[in-house]
Amino acid sequence: MSDFRLKVFRSAARHLSFTKASEELYVSQPSVTRHIRELETEYGQRLFERTGGRLLLTQAGVRMLEHVERILEAYSALEYEMKKISGESGGTLRLGASTTIAQYVLPRALALFSQDRRQTSIYLRNGNTEEIEQALLAHEIDLGLVEGGSRQRVLNYIPFMKDELVAVVRTHNRLNLPEELTVADLASYPLVLREQGSGTLDVLSAALMAHGIPLSSLHSYVHLGSTESIKRFLLYTDSIGFVSIRAVRDELASGLLRLIEVRDLTLCREFSVVSRQGNQAGPSADFVDFLMKNVRLFM
Repeated sequence: MSDFRLKVFRSAARHLSFTKASEELYVSQPSVTRHIRELETEYGQRLFERTGGRLLLTQAGVRMLEHVERILEAYSALEYEMKKISGESGGTLRLGASTTIAQYVLPRALALFSQDRRQTSIYLRNGNTEEIEQALLAHEIDLGLVEGGSRQRVLNYIPFMKDELVAVVRTHNRLNLPEELTVADLASYPLVLREQGSGTLDVLSAALMAHGIPLSSLHSYVHLGSTESIKRFLLYTDSIGFVSIRAVRDELASGLLRLIEVRDLTLCREFSVVSRQGNQAGPSADFVDFLMKNVRLFM
């Protein structure tokens, strides 16, 4: 039902390449050029320009892309709702989730959600909180699930689950740790932390600053891009790591890792569903509804 020319324009605008658009949509490059020219003629504006051999969007092209994203999303939601009335599923759900949620919450949630929606295609993108927010703003995903609170004023955040960060170390270590550490004690030990842009790192940084201790004053000699990387790293070195309690349940139960108490350091946070402003529709609206109704299953 939607104008195919709009899909051609969106693909070319996202990739800034007619060649990549033709490959993505399985049409010839001359066909891509023709569709773009038709749009430019219809609206009386140039949508692309070449500068130094690079294809760029004009000001009109930028505005066109903003509207085309909304139009195509509306068409997709309409098609999904019409099929839903007929008792069919379908559509595409493009999710983005920060690392902890993607690894320890979503696998079960998606497995249960998809049981009665076999015709719905689900794609999950993994990244840190900042990367997921940027993907949502760029319309590369339909819905995000992130750690921490509001960052982008133009996005809508709905908390759905609480989480706690804990300090852990391998059980057999040579750090001579006391039964309990103070926040100031952390400066005396090597730390392995998440990378910049991670919600985990933001929560830790804020909690430390509440005690007057900047993150930069600690001996954080390694920053890794995932919780799994931190867990594996800790098994082979004498360092302290901060991770979600959900991520280390098995390692704590098996005795590979143990908790370190840090007095007066509260590391609680919320996981949030994040979306662009406006009402959700289609598979993303169904997923949010499912998640909120069944959140206890994923605790």
